[in-house]
Amino acid sequence: MRLAPDLLRVPSGAGALHVARWGHDARHVVLVHGFGTHGFVWRHVAPALARAGMVAWAPDLLGHGESDRPADAEFGIAAQAEVLQRALGALRLGAVTLVGLDLGGAVAMRLAATHPDRVSQLVLVNPMTPSAIPSPDVAAMPADAARVALRLGQGVLGAAPLVEALLERQWRTAELGPPPALVARYLAPFAGRDGARHLLALGASLDRGDLAEVDLGSVACPTLVVRGEVERWLAADDLTALAASFPQGRLEVAPGAGRLVPEDAPDWLAERIVTISRERRRALGKVRATR
Repeated sequence: MRLAPDLLRVPSGAGALHVARWGHDARHVVLVHGFGTHGFVWRHVAPALARAGMVAWAPDLLGHGESDRPADAEFGIAAQAEVLQRALGALRLGAVTLVGLDLGGAVAMRLAATHPDRVSQLVLVNPMTPSAIPSPDVAAMPADAARVALRLGQGVLGAAPLVEALLERQWRTAELGPPPALVARYLAPFAGRDGARHLLALGASLDRGDLAEVDLGSVACPTLVVRGEVERWLAADDLTALAASFPQGRLEVAPGAGRLVPEDAPDWLAERIVTISRERRRALGKVRATR
């Protein structure tokens, strides 16, 4: 049975976030999408989490998807982490299992380091690493824009060449590429004559200093780093080192998956999220039992 989400507009101080919610329970998981995507990327993972007894929240980051795009807002990693933590406060959520994909992984790391009370478990799925922000596929966008400059200014789908190229780099195999219908769904938020300009501005806002200035070694919660087995742009050694930088960090490989693990291996990822949440609950139960 397909579960339909509840759709909300959640204030965050800088603007309202579009948030989809699946399930009704006491265990909350927040799913943060990556660059060039939005909450839609979690459409298979979130219902699986709800069926496992969790509440899955999938926000669109500020300036992404159907969330607001304030003209004077900042869209960098540090700003997004603050916006997200205010949205969690508006939703009156306690400590959550925080899951971040790609850019969302960088935002999740920053939030866990600066607001540890908000995060009980951390899952980082092919995250942008402190040494590679923006990731190589995002860094290639200005060159893409230069090659297709004439197309970018034409019609409501001017951003299509940039979104197509970005998703092709994130897809598990360069030969197949993402299905056209899927590209269209991810392109939708960037429709309009300023779509390409906005996408490029989002990429330009990413600053590796937003992660370099925080101490990831202070993130004490259980942390799972997931690497897609056939991810082509993030260095495996970087993700291995990232997992080792967390006191309770570990690395797992998503079989057959590229950058977009929620698209390539949604059931596997949902099972890992449920497992880390249950591990934390069992650990807390043992602590209480010894008191």
